[in-house]
Amino acid sequence: MDDENERAARAKKGSPFLSTAQAAFYIGLSQRTLEKMRLKGGGPKFRKHGRYVRYHIDELDEWSKGHPQDSTRQDGSAPVDGDGA
Repeated sequence: MDDENERAARAKKGSPFLSTAQAAFYIGLSQRTLEKMRLKGGGPKFRKHGRYVRYHIDELDEWSKGHPQDSTRQDGSAPVDGDGA
């Protein structure tokens, strides 16, 4: 993990483009989750550089900012308060 962290840090200093593995580490997701998001949609924007998929670090930051969560609920229903009302 430290190697990927160092690679992501070096990439941010040198090139703004990250590989899938670096991007996943940067935003705290697994590489497989990021790949699934790329196929199904809903993930951060990506670019194809030849046969390589690259993520721009600014777009990763923007995507992350656009997905704040106030609950871990998946169904979208409102939380139930403690008094049963």
